[in-house]
Amino acid sequence: MNFKISKIQHVGIPVTELKTSVEFYSKLGFTEAMRAQFDHNDEKGNVVMMQSGEVIMELYEFPAKDLEEIRSRSHGHIDHIAFDVEDVEAVFKELQAAGYEIQEDAPVFLNFWDKGCKYFNIVGPDGEQLEFNEIL
Repeated sequence: MNFKISKIQHVGIPVTELKTSVEFYSKLGFTEAMRAQFDHNDEKGNVVMMQSGEVIMELYEFPAKDLEEIRSRSHGHIDHIAFDVEDVEAVFKELQAAGYEIQEDAPVFLNFWDKGCKYFNIVGPDGEQLEFNEIL
């Protein structure tokens, strides 16, 4: 591969009550680095990035009608591991050419951070989601 993963970008955790989770991670020394909304099944969900040093936890809450999706998970609540990359478009093309199972048709823009970010996910051998993320 021609790209370099520089570090784990964040760990994504779906939560059932964002306020409670933010308070929990705050008590562990995390501070709020970013707050935004996202689209999920034609409604808005909420996300907060909590940071302590270089560790970032993405706490996200689906719209109320979809919270049961989180509560009913039997495999735990860590959803994905995200890696920082310098050029998400180039990484996407390289992994696509190499035959990896990519979940998106192209890198997805999110209005997170100051200027946004782009990401895409691949599926690992046991179904784990690995996200490649470029903060713009």
